[in-house]
Amino acid sequence: MKLGTKLTLFNTISKLVIVILFVLLLPTLIRDINQHYTDNWLRKQKEKVLKIVKGPGIKNYIQNGESYGSYNALLKEEYVSLDVESGAGNIDTILNEKRLVEGDTIEYRILSHTFKVDKQKYLLEIGKSIDTINETTTPLQNIALEVLLGMVLLTILADQVYATYVLRPLGLIIKTKLIGHKFPHHTPYKKVRTTTSDFEYLDISIHKMIETIENTFQKEREFISNASHELMTPISILQSKIENMFEREDIIDEVKVRLLEMQKILNRLKSITKTLLLISQIENEQFLKEDKISVDLLIHEVYDEISIRLQDKNINCEINIPHDWFLVKVNKFLLFNLFFNLINNAIKYNKEGGEIKITGVLQNKLLAVEITDSGIGISSEQLPHIFNRFKKFSQSLQQDSFGLGLPIVKSIADFHRIKIEVKSEPGSGSTFKIIFPDGVIRA
Repeated sequence: MKLGTKLTLFNTISKLVIVILFVLLLPTLIRDINQHYTDNWLRKQKEKVLKIVKGPGIKNYIQNGESYGSYNALLKEEYVSLDVESGAGNIDTILNEKRLVEGDTIEYRILSHTFKVDKQKYLLEIGKSIDTINETTTPLQNIALEVLLGMVLLTILADQVYATYVLRPLGLIIKTKLIGHKFPHHTPYKKVRTTTSDFEYLDISIHKMIETIENTFQKEREFISNASHELMTPISILQSKIENMFEREDIIDEVKVRLLEMQKILNRLKSITKTLLLISQIENEQFLKEDKISVDLLIHEVYDEISIRLQDKNINCEINIPHDWFLVKVNKFLLFNLFFNLINNAIKYNKEGGEIKITGVLQNKLLAVEITDSGIGISSEQLPHIFNRFKKFSQSLQQDSFGLGLPIVKSIADFHRIKIEVKSEPGSGSTFKIIFPDGVIRA
């Protein structure tokens, strides 16, 4: 999952949590707001009533000790009452209480307040129906929820746009500096434009790291290429001298045996040097890809060259490749080496009387060639390292194995943008699948 998507998802989840908490608290908040508003309204009404009462005089409202009351006769939503208060102490409260009004018991939010006029204490009550107060609760909740959801959606959209804008330089760094980067990659440094200092530092650091890696790769390739070239000359000279010594009549049999051993060692050294030189040439792209070849004919050419080894171990090799499959813009010499090394390994690590199957299959409209053997297999711990140079495993008892066969295969595959998949189980054999890229196959 991309970083921008993760940030947006986190922001969305956090806002949803806030919405859920707000929805749970909303009834309580609206009730408190309504109550606070009602209490303020009751206090204002109290001030108005006191001014009215004290203006013309309290006796205009209370005569002969009778109380005064006024309320909405139809709906009974509000009421005001004045009465003589004989109790001790002063009252100034706002409470929810029930009142009997014309036979109906109604719950009000009541402000009770005592005051004195001409040394007489009076009680003022102003009430508002609880039902009337609650009538505004649901609409207020709906309005608040709609406003909240709208704001959340807007902020999520704004977060997405802003995260995309802020992380765009990071995407460019990954796309231009890391993805599909092949060494050596001799291109001038192009700074990614960004106002974020962290991304600037990351861009420069990655560029310096890539430069270091490229220099190391280049030095390694130059060393391998130069060393291989330089080694070939003394090796050839030593081989010639040893061959000349065999022609001398005064060489005893014991010396000849030692010379044969030396010649075998030189042959092995020469083979390693040639292999390293080939890998270096492949990685430096010194080969052209201008050939058009039949996959079936190429496999049979490899079979013809290696058939003697199949006979030596009595291994049955079954080839099933369509005749109308062709590869274009490839290097035949390198692909021959690729299949030769894979089939040679399938023979080398196979059991006596085993079998090898070479099959052509289509995978997602791409040509794939599977090479399956009934050999010793590869353990899961060793499988990730089989393409490493000079990596030999404990089950490899071949004296002529230098750990360079599969690295050659990998170098050739990378040169042709070929994908290799390997499946193997110890004791059950291995399957190498060579998947050619789109545009290479023509039937």
